[in-house]
Amino acid sequence: MRKLAAALAVCAIGWIGSAQAQTYPSKPITLVLALPAGGAVDALARIMVEHMRVTLGQPVIIENMGGAGGTLSIARVVRSSPDGYTLGMGTLGQYVISGAVYSLPFDMLSDLAPVALLPSVPYWMTARKTLPANNLLELAAWLKTNKASASSTGTASLSRFCGMFFEQSTGASIQYVPYRGGAPALQDLVSGTIDLNCDLAANSLSQWRNGNIKAFAVMSKTRWFAAPELPTSDEAGVPGVHVSTWHGIWAPKSTPADVIAKINAAAAAAMADPATRKRIADLGMDIPPLEQQTPAAFAAFHKAELEKWYPIVKAAGVKAE
Repeated sequence: MRKLAAALAVCAIGWIGSAQAQTYPSKPITLVLALPAGGAVDALARIMVEHMRVTLGQPVIIENMGGAGGTLSIARVVRSSPDGYTLGMGTLGQYVISGAVYSLPFDMLSDLAPVALLPSVPYWMTARKTLPANNLLELAAWLKTNKASASSTGTASLSRFCGMFFEQSTGASIQYVPYRGGAPALQDLVSGTIDLNCDLAANSLSQWRNGNIKAFAVMSKTRWFAAPELPTSDEAGVPGVHVSTWHGIWAPKSTPADVIAKINAAAAAAMADPATRKRIADLGMDIPPLEQQTPAAFAAFHKAELEKWYPIVKAAGVKAE
């Protein structure tokens, strides 16, 4: 009798899970963004959810939650019910690199379910518009005789690693100033409060186009379609400094596969929509190939990125501040 009751209970749980997946979503979804409001990542999130809510038939509400390299927002997602109503969005910086710096109460792989790989963008070296240097080599020379400050959006941010790679390649020295996100860091660069920012290129594209900051080079192997006149770091005389980032959406572990599939389909539909694609391109971001957009492909990619970056971060000796 007990075995029969246990079997019926298992069947009931399975039926409930299946029913939930079939009716999902039946209420608003919260997307916890691992950065403050403002900036390119926030802009991408708002573009994506505007289209996704149509596909899903429910509002997708963005909750901005920065701090501790984005790990506070990830912890919020990890602790949430695995029902698809609380999702996380962030970048390589939060969902990979921060895990190598901070002591976390969760595991980036086993406690998260990758849902969708989103567009990517390179970093570029920018400066206040009054800084004397006009190219990357002039900047390297200027830094050897002048004290300079640069923004760092968190101890483990890619902006800091980009700056560190530049220092190692040129012998320059930079003082890093911590910020909670790209938007306040960019505000201080425009005002001249700080000197430099190896920034997510999409974050400061409009300020560069408007002549409010300088941009010396794109830190990638190929030129950036949004600013093709700028050289790559290799072309500018500082070879090998390549830093780009990608964005993604995650759910808590044990979220039903059918639910993940629906969210993934909504994200893919947004990236396939011509009007949405144009808005993403206007941010300077590249949409990933179709074969990289599935949950399985994203899971494999996320794992590979963790295995790539953890040794780099550990070797650099970056500690949480």
